Amino acid sequence: MPSDPPILVIATRNAHKTQEIREILGDRYQVMDVNDFPDLPAVEETGTTFLENATLKAIAISRHVPGLVLSDDSGLEVDALGGAPGVWSSSYGGEEGNHPKNNARLMDEMAGKDDRSARFRCTMVLAEGGQVLGDFSGTVEGRIFGEAYGAGGFGYDPLFAPEGHDRTFAELGAEVKNSLSHRGRALANVVAWLESRA
Repeated sequence: MPSDPPILVIATRNAHKTQEIREILGDRYQVMDVNDFPDLPAVEETGTTFLENATLKAIAISRHVPGLVLSDDSGLEVDALGGAPGVWSSSYGGEEGNHPKNNARLMDEMAGKDDRSARFRCTMVLAEGGQVLGDFSGTVEGRIFGEAYGAGGFGYDPLFAPEGHDRTFAELGAEVKNSLSHRGRALANVVAWLESRA
């Protein structure tokens, strides 16, 4: 009789992020997140880099749950804005997790700018029992559109078209996005590491 897949706890309360990771991993892991553990402490993201924030979350959460914990800190870097919004991507519009406000500010800041190049960057940290096992990253290059297109995805997806495409992540759909995305690429490195360890 086949055994249940191992549990992988994602150190996030963002259901969209958890669902993306679940879709990418398929049935290899039983993916849970901190919403499944209501008594976990909140982790303050005081880092100034994706790696610092991902490490803070992975260590803190892995001290309280059994097994492997995977944290993810990711965001959008826009060249014409000096790399902003970067680690402040989720609060760029002034309110944590408010995607319409974040997108509105980005469109305002990019008005009249010729250089539309940008990238999504993702850093993941795997931890167990308060110890970091490894860190992994992925990026996807692309460009920022002047207005939002598409109803899929979340965050800046309606404004970002990956390299080689004239449609945004929000238009391309989950399957295409997951095959190209910064999160998908970082996660592929995580899976390769886990399989090599097994």
